[in-house]
This record gives sequence, structure tokens and C-alpha cells, in this order.
Amino acid sequence: MCAAAFLAAVALTALARRYALSRQLVDAPGERRSHTVATPRGGGIAIVAVVLPLMIWSGCAGARLSPVVLFGACGLALVAAIGWIDDHRPLSPWGRLAIHIFAAALLACGVAWAGQPLWWAIVVFALALGLVNVWNFMDGINGLAASQLILVAMGFLLLGMHGEGAFLACVAAAACAGFLPFNFPRGRIFLGDVGSGALGYLVACLIALSPATDPVGGLVWLLPISPFLIDATLTLLSRIIRGERWWTPHVQHMYQRCVQAGHAHAVVTGGYAAWTLSSTLVAIWMAGATHPVIIGAFATWYLLGVTIWLTFRIRHARRMRVS
Repeated sequence: MCAAAFLAAVALTALARRYALSRQLVDAPGERRSHTVATPRGGGIAIVAVVLPLMIWSGCAGARLSPVVLFGACGLALVAAIGWIDDHRPLSPWGRLAIHIFAAALLACGVAWAGQPLWWAIVVFALALGLVNVWNFMDGINGLAASQLILVAMGFLLLGMHGEGAFLACVAAAACAGFLPFNFPRGRIFLGDVGSGALGYLVACLIALSPATDPVGGLVWLLPISPFLIDATLTLLSRIIRGERWWTPHVQHMYQRCVQAGHAHAVVTGGYAAWTLSSTLVAIWMAGATHPVIIGAFATWYLLGVTIWLTFRIRHARRMRVS
């Protein structure tokens, strides 16, 4: 099944690239972008076209968590659809947000329908809404968003994901792997809003399917996504504090600053991959530990990430002033 998902994604990404070029769906270089060559967008539709039918098939199996999968499939279709429309003609950010909220609510309803605790449904709602936008914010250089989905999915499998969650993790990673050769190390097509939002929603679906049993134990599953959460959250907060139009495109994330400093896309993507792999190792070590250990390790790791982010931003600001 994974091999079929990979090959289908390769073929569909090639078709998506031809379609984007024929329709002139191209991202041109500019001061708010990190690439230097006009590149077609919307390649993420290939990933969605592979994963969505398999989610529906898996959800129809009638297992205990099937409602999570089926409601998640509906939400994924909505997120991808609004992203696909936005790739063709710009939409209001508030209209997109309304669809994202509805999609997040669908996933939360699936969690509740499956008999999961109310606190978990609320957490899943918040994560789904946040991760859709986090992955959109962080999709700005070659290979970053797709490779992070692959690493996060593999990390979840190592943490003990099973059943529907393990199946979704495998096929989502395989589909992203089929897309990745078109996006890394050279960007021949970008995910587009259809892909970046869908990948964030898929991560939320995976977390909703995780075997977390209590709020503290659930912290373990937030470790592999820490690079994206830290960079996106701190960048957003810094823009809000400065009074900027935080919902507009920009190049202020740490990964974008790294590219501005002269690092190649492949190097920056590799650095984030190393961060995610390290986070996964910490999560594996935390799994099964006592609650005080989990809380302490979680807080320490995120504080370390925040420290790295702040240190880099300060050094980057100094270099910019000198130059």
C-alpha cells in the first residue's frame, strides 16, 4: 500500500506540475518569498488525492476510531478545497479561517463520537486549527514542509502509533515521499495552500489517533512537531507585538532568516530535520516515564528551542545592523 501511495504521488505530482504550468499558477520571486525562480504551485493536491481515498477506505473498516478517520477525511477535503481555490485566486484570510475552524470542529466531533474524553476533543480542535496554519506559515523553502511531515509520521510510529493511526502515518509519509523529489533539493513545484494546509491537518489527524490517555502523557506527541510550533508561534507573537499585519505573507521565520543569511535551502531543511529527529529521540525517552519527568523534559526541550530561536534572531539582527 505504501509503495502504491508513493508511485501514485509521483505520477500525480507530475500531472499537477503540467496543470499548474498550463494555467499559469506560478509563484514569482519577490521580497516576501525565499525563492529566486518562478515556480508552479499546487503540487500538494497530489498528496491529498492519494491520502484522502485511503482515509475513507480505512474509516469504513468499522474499527473503534473509524469516526475520527471519517470526520478527519471530511475536514481534510475542506482544508484542501479552500486551499486549492486560494491557489487559483486569492481569498480573504478570514474566509479561509472560517473553513479551517469548521474542519477542526469536524475532527473534534469525530474524537467525541469515538468515545474519547471531552478534554481530548478540545485539544484536537485547537491543534487542528493551529497546525493547518503552522504548516502554511512554515512552507516557504524547498522540501521543508513535506520532509517534516515524513519525519513526524515516522516519529509517531516509533512512539507506538498503531491501528488506523499507523496506517495513516505510513500512507501520508509515502505520499509526501512521492512529492518530495519535485520539491527538493530543487523546487520544481511547490505544495501551494492546497498542500501546506492539508499536511498540517494530517498531522492533527495523526495526533487525534494517537494512544494518548491523559493530558500529561499527551505532551510526548507534541515533541516531534516542536520545530514548527516554536518557529511559527514565536514569529507570529513577534509580529503581533510590533503591530504588523500578522496575517500577511512575510519572510521573518527563522528558516527564512537562515536563507537570507546565505544558507542553502537544503542545509536549512536538513537543520530542521536534525531538530525533529532529536525531538523524537527525546519523546521516545519520555514515553512511559512518570508525570513529573514528562513535564520537566517537555518544558526543558521547548525552553531550549525558544532559546535557540531567540539567540538566532538576536544574532541575525546584529548582522543586519552591521551590514
